[in-house]
Amino acid sequence: MFESLGNKLQDILDRVGKERQLTEAQVKAAMREIRMALLEADVNFGVAKDFVAKVSEKAVGQSVEGSLTAGQTVVKLVHDELIETLGGKTIQPELRSEGNVWFMVGLQGAGKTTSTGKLAAHYKSKGRRVLLVAADTQRPAARDQLEVLAKQVGVPVLKVADGESPAETKRRVDEHLKTDFRDLVIVDTAGRLQIDEALMDQLADLQATMQPTESLLVVDAMTGQEALNVAQTFDQRVNVTGLIITKMDGDARGGAALSARSVTGKPIYFAGTSEKIAGLDAFHPDRVAGRILGMGDVLGLIERAQQADLKAMEVKKPGDFDLEDLLLQLRQIRKMGPLGDLLKLIPGMSRALPEGFNIDEAQLQRIDAMISSMTVKERRNPKIIDGRRRKRIAAGSGHSVQDINKLLKMHEQMKDMMKMLQRMSGPGGKGMKPPRMPNVPPSLKR
Repeated sequence: MFESLGNKLQDILDRVGKERQLTEAQVKAAMREIRMALLEADVNFGVAKDFVAKVSEKAVGQSVEGSLTAGQTVVKLVHDELIETLGGKTIQPELRSEGNVWFMVGLQGAGKTTSTGKLAAHYKSKGRRVLLVAADTQRPAARDQLEVLAKQVGVPVLKVADGESPAETKRRVDEHLKTDFRDLVIVDTAGRLQIDEALMDQLADLQATMQPTESLLVVDAMTGQEALNVAQTFDQRVNVTGLIITKMDGDARGGAALSARSVTGKPIYFAGTSEKIAGLDAFHPDRVAGRILGMGDVLGLIERAQQADLKAMEVKKPGDFDLEDLLLQLRQIRKMGPLGDLLKLIPGMSRALPEGFNIDEAQLQRIDAMISSMTVKERRNPKIIDGRRRKRIAAGSGHSVQDINKLLKMHEQMKDMMKMLQRMSGPGGKGMKPPRMPNVPPSLKR
């Protein structure tokens, strides 16, 4: 989402130069461009103005420390101020041992119901006993959608009936908790396509009756400046305690996320990173700031690897790397998320990749299909795959014999590369020319 803004900021900072002292003229020129880049990214005008003023104040006349260049010094100042703008430190909702009631509020289409299901999955994985309450009676499919998500996560759901009073809803929830103890109740409240008094009155009545411990506002990152007006209005009426920014994996300009914390004064708790039930991450201001400035997010990459349990990727000696190993590694890596997104978590990689770069996930699926069409014996010993077997594998996977040939050639290249890397890392390996990375078969790009 921040790709365009990040590239502009990095270009601006690259031009600051290598002087040993930051002059006022240098800083003014850079800050003028940074302000324009922020405004073009839909950052609130007041937030952009304050951001630039704070960085300018710290930058003018500052000596460049050690081996840093002037540009690197400004990068550090911008990075630190970005972290502060995004909230400073990572904050998560407060959880008691029991009696936690969370309200999910927001407009229709912001991802409120989906985020409710994701929160249930997130906290269930941490050992919490979650109950979902489907209280969105405005959108006919909302209650059914939450019921489907609840089954997927494996938690119970209580559906509020049309016209049901807040007092009746609370009574039913209390009755449920007497027979089925739950320490976290998440209520998916009603939404509208736009803010109106009827919606706010309904939410205020339900809030006064159920006394939630957290009121989480779901903000769609794609709505830009309007998201800030929505956040302020909801906060005034239902006392929002924290934000969830959805669609952070989209192509929005990112201004809403950068402005939300400053404009509302409320912390961003979570960010929606995909449509999958696990696509909800704690919001880390320092990591987001690092990604905007091309510094990557190594900790985020490690966490994804841990969640995917990449221990299963350990293989035998490089010379024994067979197609079964390739299939296992491919599937494990794909659990971590889209490969294009993973590459951008590596420091410096966002600048190295061409703008709009993406990896065709369907291409990886086709490789999976071809290997899956082989027998276990063929996967473990690709040398036995003769012409007759290639025809059978091609027909079974819906590909051509040429595709199978190119896959087998790619596997051989990978095996040779792993052997060479082992020799390079061993005794006497210094000075060897690095191997060329194998290409994914072009004919698979359909």
